[in-house]
Amino acid sequence: MDKQSLLKVLTRAGIGSRRQITEAIKGGRVMVNGEVITAFNHPLDAESDDVLLDCKTVATIIPQQFVYLALHKPKGVLSTVRDERGRRTVLDLLPPEYRRLRLYPVGRLDKDTTGLLLLTNDGDLAHRLTHPSFENEKEYHVRIKGELKNDEIKRLEGGIKLEDGKTSPAAVKKLKDAGYNYSITIHEGKKRQVRRMFEALGHFVIELKRVRTGNLKLGSLKEGGVREVGRGLLKKI
Repeated sequence: MDKQSLLKVLTRAGIGSRRQITEAIKGGRVMVNGEVITAFNHPLDAESDDVLLDCKTVATIIPQQFVYLALHKPKGVLSTVRDERGRRTVLDLLPPEYRRLRLYPVGRLDKDTTGLLLLTNDGDLAHRLTHPSFENEKEYHVRIKGELKNDEIKRLEGGIKLEDGKTSPAAVKKLKDAGYNYSITIHEGKKRQVRRMFEALGHFVIELKRVRTGNLKLGSLKEGGVREVGRGLLKKI
């Protein structure tokens, strides 16, 4: 097998997100053939090199078949693979046959937000879907009390100044929906961004649901439900 960079091989192996693998390498937690390696581009032969992560052998760094799951996250469930306080996570919602595949969520939804969340063991794709430079669209349905004024819609569309910087332009539409009254599409991933954008205008978000990421739509998937997604669709995101 041709040698590839350590970061690329470990990320593709489905043992964690690209960010987690990056932190492990920088932290000196990865050894190759008995030597601590901190260079992301260290050449690695996945078939012959001996790799340890946290002093434990990475048994299979040639990746298993990649899996992509669309999940409808309910309110109160955490977008993480484990929680030290024992709270319910998205992995608890998966059927047993998926729980052993080392899947992790691509991006996050806060505890009180519902909707579309992608889980995968494909680290390269996860990086492409979450890195700001790719500007992948994310559409949310929002319920607030009352209605936005025209100038407030223009402010959302032009960008809102938050404590961690001004947001990029967004697309806002009025909805005729019993549960939600606005749609907003963004391509960033600041913490609690949509909620904070509306709060900056004096509007508390009562309900928030993500309905689309790129071309991947939530559709009729019920809360707590999952469905497999083809990689071909995700390549178009």
